[in-house]
Amino acid sequence: MRVIIAARRSELARIQAFQVGEALGKTHPQLCIDYSFHESLGDRNQTDPLWQMPEKGVFTQDLREGLREGHFDLAVHSWKDLAIEEDPDTEIAATLPRADLRDLLLVRSERWDEATRTGRLRILTSSPRRSYNLETFLPEVLPAKLDELEFVPVRGNVPTRVRKMWEPDVDGLVVAKAALDRLLEAEQAEFSDTRSNLRNALAQCRWMVLPLRANPAAPGQGALAIEIKRDRKDLRDLLNLIACSATYEAVLREREILRAFGGGCHQKIGVSVLRRPYGEITSLRGVTEEGATLSSYSLYSARPQPPKVFREQMWPLEPSQADWFAREKIPLTMPDKPAAFWISKAEALPTGVQLAPTQIVWTSGIQTWKRLAQRGVWVNGSAESLGEQEDARIDNLIDAELGWFKLTHVNGYKENGMQTLATYSLIPKHDNPDLKLQKYFFWTSGSGFERALALNPWLKEKTHFCGPGNTQRILARNGVEPFIFLDHAQWLEEMRLS
Repeated sequence: MRVIIAARRSELARIQAFQVGEALGKTHPQLCIDYSFHESLGDRNQTDPLWQMPEKGVFTQDLREGLREGHFDLAVHSWKDLAIEEDPDTEIAATLPRADLRDLLLVRSERWDEATRTGRLRILTSSPRRSYNLETFLPEVLPAKLDELEFVPVRGNVPTRVRKMWEPDVDGLVVAKAALDRLLEAEQAEFSDTRSNLRNALAQCRWMVLPLRANPAAPGQGALAIEIKRDRKDLRDLLNLIACSATYEAVLREREILRAFGGGCHQKIGVSVLRRPYGEITSLRGVTEEGATLSSYSLYSARPQPPKVFREQMWPLEPSQADWFAREKIPLTMPDKPAAFWISKAEALPTGVQLAPTQIVWTSGIQTWKRLAQRGVWVNGSAESLGEQEDARIDNLIDAELGWFKLTHVNGYKENGMQTLATYSLIPKHDNPDLKLQKYFFWTSGSGFERALALNPWLKEKTHFCGPGNTQRILARNGVEPFIFLDHAQWLEEMRLS
């Protein structure tokens, strides 16, 4: 059987088509696969900003018409480029496992010193969504006082945008990380120059992987849509073996949410859905065309939640009430070789430590990120309070193999083979809280839970909550199956009666 796969003519689009072809070839070795590459309206018009161009089909309509007319069998799209409305003659029959859906900030290293001196930063981006979401977030997480943050429209494919970053008076660029990852991972010889140029550009930049909590992606970002005519059951059967149902369902959910706000792909709205064993996480941020502000970060739990209780039966009401330890600093010599540091508390990084630009800083949550930024530390990204099991997915951005070190306390919890560096000791406090009147407990620290349990063995019979990650594992190790919430504030809001 012969199958023709169509895509746009850009390098990224060709790589995506090759990914689909290779997946089909592995599951159906008998297939003869050919490719057909085309220019779209969006490729031909490199002058107008995307938000000024037609909303429907600027990158996809030409391919869809080719499908209808039978010029090829499959069309491979970046799913974020597809209009929300479905086509009566075609359908998205499958998608591959999703690439990283987050955005990436690149800042030219030699321009960063000037930006910290002047308080001005000019960033290229093609997306009103990114501009809206990042205009308040970046000043909080960049380790400099910014008085002027300007987002400058940019057009072109990813290599072109990266080249434009070196134009005068430009400091950086925001780009979809999935696009950069795919270009760096492509093994075909025809993309070798692009790989080399991008690798060279990365070596001259500081970078941040932007968190979905603050900057949710365009619906479908990082996912490939494989489109066929609706009457091609033969192709649907072929695609079933390579289809990723989890990605497909998450993207459909994102598009459904966007449709509820009008569905326009030029709106300043980001929505991202992550599916985890403990539930579905949805991040929604932006502003509608009517001017309504959207901002939510929620977890739909896979496990039925217990009934709500009165505020007086919940502990702690303030996170500061749950600190069972004083902390005593330990002298430490930091590794001077390139390394990646996992930091769950800003205090775990000793004051005065100067990290080299080649060393990576990854935080457990965004609040730790902000506190480190206030100390002048460049943070590369965060697990967004989802735990150490969340893959940072940054290997493509690093041109060397890095060892990971977790900055923690003596006897800190170890996971995923990460080495630990103890920067402080936990000293138990003597003025411990009286918990006898409480029924529901939220734990932000596994050490705190074990300390409380040692003093109050009856706690095991109560109802416990925590975020995903190490604290969840420590509670389970002690025979407690906690209910999962994204953070203490969400728990307090959703579980109290008054």
